[in-house]
Amino acid sequence: MKQIFYLISVLILFNLNIFADVKLPDVLASSMVLQQNQKVPVWGTADVGETVVVSFQKQKLTVVADSNGKWRVDLKPLKATFEAQTLTIQGKNKIELKDILIGEVWLVAGQSNMQRLLRETANGEEVQSKATHPNIRLFNVSRIVGYKKRTGKMAEWLNCTPESVKEFSAAGYYFGVDLQEKLKVPIGLINSSWGGSQAEAWTPVEYLKANPDLAITVERTKIWDEERPKVQKDYDEAIAKWKVESEKQKAAGARPSPSPGVPDALRDYRVAASIYDGMIAPLMPFAIKGAIWYQGESNEARAEQYNILLPVMIRSWREKWGEGNFPFGIIQLPNYRAPKDEPVDEPWSFIREAQRRTSLNTVNTGLIVTIDIGEANDIHPKNKLDVGLRMSRWALKEAYKFKLTNSPVLKSYVIKGNKIELTFDDVGTGLKIKKGDKLNEFAIAGYDQKFIWAEAKIVGKNKVEVWSDKIVSPKAVRYAFNNNPRNPNLTNDSGLPGSPFRTDNWDDPTKGKR
Repeated sequence: MKQIFYLISVLILFNLNIFADVKLPDVLASSMVLQQNQKVPVWGTADVGETVVVSFQKQKLTVVADSNGKWRVDLKPLKATFEAQTLTIQGKNKIELKDILIGEVWLVAGQSNMQRLLRETANGEEVQSKATHPNIRLFNVSRIVGYKKRTGKMAEWLNCTPESVKEFSAAGYYFGVDLQEKLKVPIGLINSSWGGSQAEAWTPVEYLKANPDLAITVERTKIWDEERPKVQKDYDEAIAKWKVESEKQKAAGARPSPSPGVPDALRDYRVAASIYDGMIAPLMPFAIKGAIWYQGESNEARAEQYNILLPVMIRSWREKWGEGNFPFGIIQLPNYRAPKDEPVDEPWSFIREAQRRTSLNTVNTGLIVTIDIGEANDIHPKNKLDVGLRMSRWALKEAYKFKLTNSPVLKSYVIKGNKIELTFDDVGTGLKIKKGDKLNEFAIAGYDQKFIWAEAKIVGKNKVEVWSDKIVSPKAVRYAFNNNPRNPNLTNDSGLPGSPFRTDNWDDPTKGKR
């Protein structure tokens, strides 16, 4: 009896000691980069009422864990340094985080084009073999751990090496390398990306429920929960049938048909708020400078809704992070699919437009244009170097106030008789034609809302005039608004392409789809 009592006492004491240990979130770890020139939160858990002391450089902060065992302190703004630092957290146990640098920290997030690895991109294997940058640190958020499919750390902070960069974002890597070269400070990169994901999965559920146009994304989850057993059964049968047919096709020397697509009900990364809960919220409130977002492909079928969804997602991150309106770069989707001979209404173009309008109407956001570096037959264009360089250029101009020019973006327009005059922002020394001797890809429409190709001419440093002899009373202009415009050649002294746009608010082909 005494032995049993003793054993129980030991187990209780053991469990209490585990609970009493000060613990930190995975993102606070050795080899991390801390954001310079702004407050730096340090937080974690401990026993209720436990005193925790945080020491870093000459700062020493004391806090008592609250009734939920949570605690947080904010280090005063730090100065950038390449010299390794040590952060100490002392409670009933002691934690030492070593090899910490201070510089600039960015989050890169989105779906497959942000997730794309170096080895999957142009010249990627060669670049990867030389990717040794000890002052760039990578935190590559695990999709498996984020979804609780495997226990362990969601990521570790690692020096950028050919090995550590293997599973990291190619665009994010190029972004970080250029940023480090230009800023001359350590760079911390957090990559949280998931191919095929939709923006509602990246948005907190309470923000989705609060908006009538977005609440259906939460309701859809309930439907999937109910349908899942049957959907799984049907999908398993379809896969089994496909495997049999595939073997027959191979035996006949034919190329096997593509496998059946995975139904949405079986894609947990499409469940509303799911990626946010597992791969964004655990990062908060780690101090970051800003975020770059490359997503939208999987929301193409609901482009109209994306006009509402993307701004809500950005607002939710900012409010939850508690850092104010940090810089948020939006990569506008590239050219994709076969070019068309005439102007057409295609959802892909309207996703681009939702991204452009979000950048104009949401404070401290901006557009990173890629209309010239996509591929007709590949939704994952191989050129991620230029994507990363444009990410960096945008950040240098908008977040660090470098005197640079980015892509020209439509500011306003006015109808003048049979012509429409467009005014652009970010024109540098003036608008220019990149290829050829005249502007291409401008379309114009009258009352009938039918667009035809138009003539266009640069008539001032920041102005373009658009017209067609076939339309006496024009009402709207569009530029580079097809899936894959043949020659979108409006630029400025930067050489970067002008952003696709439309001046109208006419219904898009996804109207009402939620």
